Amino acid sequence: MSDGVMKRMGMIFRAKANKALDRAEDPRETLDYSYQKQLELLQKVRRGVADVATSRKRLELQLNQLQGQSAKLEDQGRKALALGREDLAREALTRRSALQQQVTDLETQHQTLQGEEEKLTLASQRLQAKVDAFRTKKETIKATYTAAQAQTRIGEAFSGISEEMGDVGMAIQRAEDKTAQLQARAGAIDELMASGALDDPSGMAKDDITAELDRLSGGSDVELELQRMKAELSGGSSAGQQAIESGQNGAAQSPPQQDGPRFDKQ
Repeated sequence: MSDGVMKRMGMIFRAKANKALDRAEDPRETLDYSYQKQLELLQKVRRGVADVATSRKRLELQLNQLQGQSAKLEDQGRKALALGREDLAREALTRRSALQQQVTDLETQHQTLQGEEEKLTLASQRLQAKVDAFRTKKETIKATYTAAQAQTRIGEAFSGISEEMGDVGMAIQRAEDKTAQLQARAGAIDELMASGALDDPSGMAKDDITAELDRLSGGSDVELELQRMKAELSGGSSAGQQAIESGQNGAAQSPPQQDGPRFDKQ
């Protein structure tokens, strides 16, 4: 595999990885992580201040102890000299001198620690102010980002360009395409069956010619039945007319009947 292909594959991989990271990155989480790191740094500075203060306090205790011993040796030398024991007084003063050198060294260290403590305390206060300001800015940015994200989602939902709405739109489009395809297929099958190009296994469908022949045959049967009914009605009307005329002639020849009994005159 050539170097050009390898470089191109590496570039594509980095581009896709960068895009995936951008999609996965949440600025709010990044801000919270940065704030947490600042708090950890502030805690380290505070522990440093506490350690320096502890060391300073320990030196102060040692200084107090050495100064007490130095004062005691000075008092002992003064008493020995008063008693005429110059040798004891010289030894006491020698020991006091050695202690005084230690006191001087401890005082120097004490001043150094005190200066470091003041610097660390000032740095802790400044860092605390920065952390507080960052926290306020962090919450403001998070609130703004959340509002912008919600507004973007609402806008995408209304415009239909979000991924969820896009999936819904594609599903609706597929359903409409499927329905139109089925409707077209059903219409084509009906046309083919009506034209006789397809046979109906149930025998219910008829082509145009068969349907026309059935219509003509049905019309002829109706006409024949109508003629027969007219003939029956015509024949029945002639017989009835003859019966009526016969009845009228008989009534004219017979004398009228009188109701009730007849009485002859006396």
